[in-house]
Amino acid sequence: QVQLVESGGGLVQAGGSLRLSCSVSGAIWSGSTMGWYRQAPGKQRELVAMITSGSRTNYADSVKGRFTISRDNANHSVNLQMSSLKPEDTAVYYCNFAQTYGNWFGQGTQVTVSS
Repeated sequence: QVQLVESGGGLVQAGGSLRLSCSVSGAIWSGSTMGWYRQAPGKQRELVAMITSGSRTNYADSVKGRFTISRDNANHSVNLQMSSLKPEDTAVYYCNFAQTYGNWFGQGTQVTVSS
């Protein structure tokens, strides 16, 4: 079955950086779209960034210029480099794998930004 394993969350001060990684197994990587979502307490899950199989990217307005998504096709993984972090970036971040035949989320990793 499809498995997504995330890593890299943690606690960081405002202005700091973190790098999230997600590896995918049990799925057809070719043609997939990868993304990162986040959910803060009391809020709906929202799209943070996405990258297509052709490496086209899309970002939420709130993270443009601060976050960078990239994919490693050789290792079936996706990364999210987060810089200039703000307290409002605090959330559980979820990796997403989307194919024509389905859509999966990872278990989530906590990112906490202190002021």
